[in-house]
Amino acid sequence: MNIVIFGAGGRVGRQAVAEARRRGHRVTAVVRDPAGHGKLDDVRVAGGDVTDAASIAHAAAGHDAAISAAVNLSVPPHEFFTASSRALTAGLAKAGVHRLVVAGLASILPGASGAPLMDEPGYPNEYRSFYLGHAAGLDELRTSGLDWAYVAPAGDFDHDGTSTGRYQVADHGDPASRITHADFAIALLDEIESPRHHSTTVSVREA
Repeated sequence: MNIVIFGAGGRVGRQAVAEARRRGHRVTAVVRDPAGHGKLDDVRVAGGDVTDAASIAHAAAGHDAAISAAVNLSVPPHEFFTASSRALTAGLAKAGVHRLVVAGLASILPGASGAPLMDEPGYPNEYRSFYLGHAAGLDELRTSGLDWAYVAPAGDFDHDGTSTGRYQVADHGDPASRITHADFAIALLDEIESPRHHSTTVSVREA
């Protein structure tokens, strides 16, 4: 497949690029500033703005599917995530790309109680504006005509752990759950390659 990956310079994005290349896919790695990034696993690196539909359409032209792991902490979260979801919806449609997988956040998905994890008692909420921004972006996806999947770690990332090469789909969010970026990337690519056509949210944890 030809896969375009937005936010390819971040931790999740780089691992998604590496996993896609490992599987033999052709990859365009899109970052805000190509000059600020080193070589990304022998893939084409392109500049692009994930909040601009025309930029997305240009980067995505000729591709079969897209992954977005883009984050911009210099912009208010609600503004960034809603703008990026709208731009992805419009830009990918213009490019004829209908499959999108988004790297998400556990906090906004259901916990054991059925309520969003961020609303469960004792959940840390010092970054609640970031959580709510993600939630607003997901709401935008839900109104799009794309075939999308929103994939989130069931808890958080294990920044120092060793990849197992496996993951499990979790029944619900769990603050104690951890997954490495490399194993999370496997889940992202499995969703890209899935023969199912659906719009859904998925929580994943280490196997």
